[in-house]
Amino acid sequence: MASNLFRALGLVSAIAIIPAATAAFASAEADSMREFDEFMGVFNRVRADYVEKVDDKTLLRGAIDGMLASLDPHSSYLDQKGYQSLMTSTEGEYGGLGLNVTLEDGVVKIVAPIEDSPGFKAGLKAGDYITHLNGKLIYGGALDEAVDQMRGAPGTTIKITVLRPGREKPFDVTLTRAKIELPAVKWEVKDRVGIINVNTFSRTTTQEALAAIAAIDKSLGGPPTGYIVDLRSNPGGLLDQAVGLSDVFLERGEVVSQRGRAKNDIERYYAEPGDATRGRPIVVLVDSGSASAAEIVAAALQDHHRAIVMGERSFGKGSVQTLLPLSRDTALRLTTARYYTPSGRSVQEGGIVPDIEVPQLSDPDYKSRPRLREADLRRHLINEVKVDESVVQDDGKPDPRFSATPDELKKKGIDDFQLHYAVQTIARLAGPRTATAAAGAAPKGGTR
Repeated sequence: MASNLFRALGLVSAIAIIPAATAAFASAEADSMREFDEFMGVFNRVRADYVEKVDDKTLLRGAIDGMLASLDPHSSYLDQKGYQSLMTSTEGEYGGLGLNVTLEDGVVKIVAPIEDSPGFKAGLKAGDYITHLNGKLIYGGALDEAVDQMRGAPGTTIKITVLRPGREKPFDVTLTRAKIELPAVKWEVKDRVGIINVNTFSRTTTQEALAAIAAIDKSLGGPPTGYIVDLRSNPGGLLDQAVGLSDVFLERGEVVSQRGRAKNDIERYYAEPGDATRGRPIVVLVDSGSASAAEIVAAALQDHHRAIVMGERSFGKGSVQTLLPLSRDTALRLTTARYYTPSGRSVQEGGIVPDIEVPQLSDPDYKSRPRLREADLRRHLINEVKVDESVVQDDGKPDPRFSATPDELKKKGIDDFQLHYAVQTIARLAGPRTATAAAGAAPKGGTR
């Protein structure tokens, strides 16, 4: 009898909630309608009374851009040009300057130059501001418009005006556009250490990484002492390729999870059995330009204790953007989830903290050069777990390992100190394992 009573009470409670929920829903709908009416009032007033005639398309595009800009720095509307630009970048080839840029308070700011691109060769650095293109001020414009002007046919030139923090005056640089071919992966060998330089996460990154490992083995006539996975200045890219690249080096376990708005909206990605490097030592290099997919790989290998992460604290972009097509040639790029490392960490704002902090001593400006990170962007997502900045800040004490000057390093033939230090670290890690590691796990092969 008591159980019947409880069931009855439960039923009554459920029924009693319905009118309240309906009333709340109706109230929310009414509030939304009032806001929409206000928007239409502004829209009609601008159409009728603005000093110059403005077409409806311009006003509506501005409203869409403003709505998405109020969310976070990575959500945006892609018109035909923007959509084509994104597809071109994902495929890994376009004509331009090779600069990854963002918009900060109306100013175009360089996040990182792409290695071997015209911008990279001209000495442009992360943190530089681009104020003029061919003498024309671009302050306050749309980022897509600036990117569209910087891209163009290979062989054509463009003059850009750069404002660099620490310099008193802006300076001009004339660049010749080039065909920016982003082999997703490049490789080389130094002192029997295989160096895998991952520039971007396009559709072929995992396949190219496997090919690089095979090529390194072939060039040495056997496996190397170890591998360096260079993710510096890698702005990220496709999530499935970040999972695939992590899987190349992992034997098992979770790579990353993404979590949406709802508590049960969780998707997990796992490594498949087999380590293509047969357990060889790995160092992962990161810097402030390593973002998104690059951070997924670094964090996965760090959490599974498969690699030593070395360099500088990474960018700190811990969100996932989904491309939602609106028509054949327009789309919505919307932040739909946060991603978490295998240990449950979010890199949002804080980034990946290296196991060994190694400054780029071969860069004369490394101390004064500003580092642009996710936390510097307006309206960035807040990390749900507060970032302990004391862990990632310099304690101010000089490290005797890192006292060499750029000139001293240059005399020794060292033009990339972080890479040099990583090669030395691999040699120390390998030790007696080198001769026996080939008996480890079977490598992964084929395409994925």
